[in-house]
Amino acid sequence: MRVLGVDPGLTRCGVGVVEGVAGRPLKMLGVGVVRTPADAELGDRLVAIERGIEAWLDEHRPEYVAVERVFSQHNVRTVMGTAQASAVAMLCAARRGLPVALHTPSEVKAAVTGNGRAEKDQVGAMVTRLLRLDAPPKPADAADALALAICHIWRAPAVNRLQQAHAAARAPRIPVRKVTR
Repeated sequence: MRVLGVDPGLTRCGVGVVEGVAGRPLKMLGVGVVRTPADAELGDRLVAIERGIEAWLDEHRPEYVAVERVFSQHNVRTVMGTAQASAVAMLCAARRGLPVALHTPSEVKAAVTGNGRAEKDQVGAMVTRLLRLDAPPKPADAADALALAICHIWRAPAVNRLQQAHAAARAPRIPVRKVTR
C-alpha cells in the first residue's frame, strides 16, 4: 500500500509518501513541504498548494491519501487556513479517484507513539525510528505528514474490515426457504 500523507497548512503543507503493509517494515518514498508566502493572496496560495500536491501525486502515484482532520483551535484564522489547505488535498485526490482518509491528530499520535497526547518531537523521533531514517524530517510538518501515512497503513486493514461488517449488517436479508419433496 502506498499512501500520501498530507499535514495541511497554508504556509507549510507537509507531504510524505510511505509504502508498506501493517506488520512489515515501512519505506519512505519521499517527504517535503509545499510552501506559500504569508503575504500572497489566498487564491494564489491555494493554487500553489494544489500544484504542489498534484506534483507529488504525479511523481509518487499513491493508492490512498491520508489527510489530517481539521479540529477546532482557539485561532479561527489558523483553522480556516488549515481547512482550506485540507480541502485542496481532498479535491486533488478526488479528481484522480483516490480514496481519502481523515485522521485526527490524537489518532495519528497514538498510532505512531502509543500516546495520543505526544509532543511533536516524540512523533518525529518515532517516525525516524519506524522508517529507519538518519534524522527526523524537518520541519515538523513533514514528519507529521509521514506519521499520517504510517497511521493509515496501520489502521486501514481494521477500518476496511469494520466497513465491510457494517455493510453486511445493512444488506437486506433475503429469507431462504428449504424446499422438501
